[in-house]
Amino acid sequence: MELKTASFEKVSTETTTVSGAEAVIKCLLEEGVGTIYGYPGGAIMPIYDELYKYQDQIHHVLTRHEQGATHAAQGYARVTGKVGVAIATSGPGATNLVTGIADAQIDSTPLVCITGQVGSHLLGSDAFQETDIVGISTPITKWNHQITKASEIPEVLAKAFFIARSGRPGPVLIDITKDAQFASLEFSYKKCSGIRSYTPTPEIDLLQIERAAEAINHAKKPLIVFGQGVILGEAEALLKQVVEKAGIPAAWTILGLSAMPTEHPLNVGMVGMHGNYGPNMLTNECDVLIAIGMRFDDRVTGDLSRYAKQAKIIHFEIDPAEVHKNVTADIPVLGNVKETLKFLLEFLKPNKHTAWHQKFKDLYKIEFDKIIKDELHARGSELGMAEVIEEINNWTKGDAIIVSDVGQHQMIACRYAKFNSSRSNVTSGGLGTMGFALPAAMGAKMGCPDREVVAIIGDGGFQMTIQELGTIFQTKIPIKIVVLNNGFLGMVRQWQQLFFDKRYASTEMINPDFVAIARGYQIKSNHVSERSKLKDAIKEMMEANEPYFLEVKVEKENNVFPMIPTGAAVSEIRLE
Repeated sequence: MELKTASFEKVSTETTTVSGAEAVIKCLLEEGVGTIYGYPGGAIMPIYDELYKYQDQIHHVLTRHEQGATHAAQGYARVTGKVGVAIATSGPGATNLVTGIADAQIDSTPLVCITGQVGSHLLGSDAFQETDIVGISTPITKWNHQITKASEIPEVLAKAFFIARSGRPGPVLIDITKDAQFASLEFSYKKCSGIRSYTPTPEIDLLQIERAAEAINHAKKPLIVFGQGVILGEAEALLKQVVEKAGIPAAWTILGLSAMPTEHPLNVGMVGMHGNYGPNMLTNECDVLIAIGMRFDDRVTGDLSRYAKQAKIIHFEIDPAEVHKNVTADIPVLGNVKETLKFLLEFLKPNKHTAWHQKFKDLYKIEFDKIIKDELHARGSELGMAEVIEEINNWTKGDAIIVSDVGQHQMIACRYAKFNSSRSNVTSGGLGTMGFALPAAMGAKMGCPDREVVAIIGDGGFQMTIQELGTIFQTKIPIKIVVLNNGFLGMVRQWQQLFFDKRYASTEMINPDFVAIARGYQIKSNHVSERSKLKDAIKEMMEANEPYFLEVKVEKENNVFPMIPTGAAVSEIRLE
């Protein structure tokens, strides 16, 4: 992707002499960036110096760790659909961004990360805080580039934003040497509108869509599995129309959650390792499986050699690299699902599939009687995680943004949280990053300040980015933080119990006084361990107009079911 192959649309007609550092700020403004997350240091200091002059136009949030900056930018991007921006210095500042960048890459989150770098004359000399961040980040970015001349800055950043947001979104990293930040250039800005050899959205083949419609129209047992591609493509309304017109049961991946209201009668629940019984079991019974904006992740498919072998596979996907990668599609349909579903809708015939739907209802009853009934209602002296989520549902009525971390609480939150609107479920899906939720919730609240944002976190993940309480203290971001404390790395402990003969190696947590720590950051806090006090504790938290921390002591050794063991088929899902 050489610069000379890119196309640009003129935006700014102004030509002025500025420093490279100021040019960076002007580029961000031209791209409509109003909030960025970061942490200063020597190699990025010229940009921070210019940022000081633009405080009234760009809000910089000083996170307490660079990883927190990337996760906050992810949270912002996930709820707004805009490109999130994180900045850091060279060396450890840049390498601390890596986890968040990798998370954004696998979860298709648009980010532009800008790092400072040592002077160009020092490159390759092992100078103080020099790290080859371009080399390090190459496998985990959609594109990256190192700038050594100030004159490159406008075109490279225009290209960075175009690549990050176009097609299947993802992270881009731009590394800028310190001398390029100090040097002068004649600044003008043109937004990038295209790059030769880069086709972010494949051309639509109407014949394939007609073939897909024909297969669906003749299906007796069709099943839709939708993923985040529906959300990224802004195709939620079309998905609903397709489902309702053709009468097809629709299940979701964890990143597809909230694309369709959870209470919709044709929404049959979550697929995957800890998904619902019905959609997992019936994946291996359906005759046509329609995958929409999902990538057939191993946590969804289980044993690939026994995944939906009886079904004709239709795959709606924007990224050609995902088609046939894990599951061979009989009818691949390339393109943005907002466009392809629009055409599909025209060819579909109305249907109801009443008997097929009844099978999902019958299996749901089995799951409800075996698991859900006990999860949502009192079953012992200790509180259960699902009880907490259900009490939060009673207050939010499905209108909040729920940001979950990674572990048992994540699966419980995804299984039981209610959502009425899209972009309401924010979690780390593909990378499974513990520590994601606290900073991501900050970004989500700043992206959607008028919506309630509740972070659901385990005691293990909370301590991985607990320092971001300092960012909340300084900025007063009014998020609600719920730590479900079971004194274990719960998901690992569950696997140790089930598959390693209860050898609980390094999974029990001796935790500090979380409430005291939160209060040390002047965040209003509470602790609850008794069922009789849960409702009032949730009420107090939800009614607060400020940051609030609630620790809930939950059952120490509870397991999340259903569960598909590693190597098992989806139809071998266990209820106990």
